[in-house]
Amino acid sequence: MSLREALQSAIARLTAENVPSPRLNAETLLMFTLNCDRAYLFAHPERELTAEEKSRYEEALTQRSKGVPAQYITGHQEFWGLDLIVSPAVLIPRPETEHLIETVLPLARPMKRPIIADVGTGSGAIALALAKELPNAEIHATDISPAALEIAEANAARLQLEFRTVNGNEPERHIHFHDTDLLLGLPTKVFDMVVSNPPYVGESEEDTVQLEVRKFEPRNAVFAGPSGLEVIEKLIPAAHDALKPGGYLLMEISGSIAEGVRALLHGWDQMTLTNDLQGIPRVAQARRPRG
Repeated sequence: MSLREALQSAIARLTAENVPSPRLNAETLLMFTLNCDRAYLFAHPERELTAEEKSRYEEALTQRSKGVPAQYITGHQEFWGLDLIVSPAVLIPRPETEHLIETVLPLARPMKRPIIADVGTGSGAIALALAKELPNAEIHATDISPAALEIAEANAARLQLEFRTVNGNEPERHIHFHDTDLLLGLPTKVFDMVVSNPPYVGESEEDTVQLEVRKFEPRNAVFAGPSGLEVIEKLIPAAHDALKPGGYLLMEISGSIAEGVRALLHGWDQMTLTNDLQGIPRVAQARRPRG
């Protein structure tokens, strides 16, 4: 079977089995099988698959047909230009979360040496994107899941972002990982920024969440509780204690909890909501009062 035939057959199969974006999935899984890029697929359409390659491609397609996300099959996801390892232990990083990075950077860049906490780091996507863009920052990444922290630490090592070089001298650690829930056990009033993509989907909204997310991604990274505000209700006072006066809290949210978040941030300064490209409130930002 040639690459062209394998791809056409896979697209037809995934289409018949109602897998979203069948062509993209078929190409992604074939690139994974052959360890090649998209240009190779189209430059060598007559190239014959070996029996082993056909078997591996078939297995990948079968998993995808069952709803397993392509990112868990390939073990990779791109975020902010970074190639991240992912597994079912972590939430798959999504483009919407890049709005959080875009909101953080203009606030952090004027700071000489910002100290930032990424709460619920998962794969390390947020912490690593900030480490890439803010070479002078000190970043503390927390997660309650030891398995998630292993993934985050592996990504930091792969991307060579765990250390930074200071004035040409010995490198010092750029990112610190903490096995902790929220900000418990970390020093108070030391952080310039607390950033987070917390669980924010309410259990009442479960039917609106894609089946493959409900079935395969870590439930405690998606669902917060009945209303969707339960984790954020704990995060806000924890962040207040951890932040320096005048420090910033930035969280990814959804439109369904936007007004609830606004109410919870009553008493903070400069509370703003930033919309995503679809006009949905996606980032909540507020500043701890100086007084």
